[in-house]
Amino acid sequence: MSSVPPRNPTYKRLMQRWLMIIKRLISGELEHLLTVNQSRRPWHMPMVAAIAISFPIFIGAYFNSISSGIKASLGAMVILNLPFTGSLPQRLVTVMAWGFAMSLCFALGLIAQQVAVIKVPVFALIAFAIVVLGRYYSQPPPAGLFVMMSTAIALFIPVSLSQILSATGLVMLGSGFSLIMALLYSLFLLATRPRTALPRDSYQPETLSESIMVAGFVSLALSIALLLQMSYPYWAAVSCFIIIQGIHLRTMWVKQFHRLLGTLIGMGLAAWMLSWQLSSWQVATAIFIMMLGIESLVDRHYGLAVIFITPLTIFIAEYGSGLPLSKQIYQQVIQARMLDTALGCLVGISGGLATQSSLLRLPLGRLERRLLQRFGTDPKD
Repeated sequence: MSSVPPRNPTYKRLMQRWLMIIKRLISGELEHLLTVNQSRRPWHMPMVAAIAISFPIFIGAYFNSISSGIKASLGAMVILNLPFTGSLPQRLVTVMAWGFAMSLCFALGLIAQQVAVIKVPVFALIAFAIVVLGRYYSQPPPAGLFVMMSTAIALFIPVSLSQILSATGLVMLGSGFSLIMALLYSLFLLATRPRTALPRDSYQPETLSESIMVAGFVSLALSIALLLQMSYPYWAAVSCFIIIQGIHLRTMWVKQFHRLLGTLIGMGLAAWMLSWQLSSWQVATAIFIMMLGIESLVDRHYGLAVIFITPLTIFIAEYGSGLPLSKQIYQQVIQARMLDTALGCLVGISGGLATQSSLLRLPLGRLERRLLQRFGTDPKD
C-alpha cells in the first residue's frame, strides 16, 4: 500500500504568504475605492454653484430658448474656480481670468469647427495653455476641466459662422453672471470665515513638459475618435483629460475605475431621464439638481460624482445643440457616449503610464530647461 508523500512545508508557507499578500491588496484597494472622504469646502458652496450655473438655463427656459441658456451656463461654470483663500481682488481676478479663458476658448473652438483640418491643432494648443495656467496658478480641481469641455463641445455643436459672435456672447454673459455671484459669495465668506493668504504663484519644475504630455495624449484621444468617426468625439478627449490629470498611478487607476463604474450608472440615469421628454423648465431643474449633487460629492467620492457628471454633460451637449431629442436619438447618444468614455479612459491610462516613464520625461525635461535658459527664465520665479 503506497503512502502519499507529505507536502513540502516550505511550499505551504510560501502559498500562505502569497494568499495573505493578495488578500491584503484586494482589501486595501476595495477600502480605497469605497472610501467617502470628508469635504474640505464650505457646505454652502454646492448650492451657490448650482444656482449660478442653472440660473441662465432658467432664463433660457423663460424665453423658450433652452439652447441659449445652456451656452450661457457653460460660461457660468467659472464659479467653480473661485478660490477660498486670498483677498477679495485676488478671488475675483481668478474668476475673471477663467471667465476670459472660457469665452476665448469657446470662440476658438467654434472658429476651428468651420475648418476641419485645424480642429485637432487648435484643441491641442488650447489644452496645453489650460494645463500650464492651471498648474502655474496651483488651481485645485476642476481647474481647467470645464474650459476644456466647452472647447471640445464647441468643435462639434452645430453653429454656423454667422452665429459665432452671438454664441460667444452668451458664454460671456454667463461668465459675467458668475463673477457677480463670486463677488457676493466672497463677501459672505470674508465676513464669516477667517481670512487666509493665497499661496504665492510660482513656476513648478516640469510644468511645461507635463503640460505637453497631457495635451498630447488628450489630443490623441480626440484624433482617434475622429479617425473612428465616432458620433461624439469630444467626450473621449474630456474623459482622457480627467483620467490623465492624476499625479500618481494609483490615483489614475482609482479615477479610471470610478469613472467607468460611475459612467455605467450615469448612462442608465441619463437614459431614464431623457426618456421623460422633459420640458425646458424641467431640463433647467434637472441640471440644477445634478450640479448640486456633483459639487456635494466631487471631493468626497469621485465615482458618485461621475454618476451625475455623465447625464449633466449629455444634457448640456444635446439640449445645447438645439436639436430635438427623439427616443431613437437619445438611445444612440447613450451608446456612443459609452464608447467615447471607454476610448478616453484607455488613452488616459496609457498616457498616465507614459508620463511616469523616464523615456518620455527626461528628454522633455531637458528641452524645458533649455527653453527656460534660452529665454533667461528662472524656474523658481
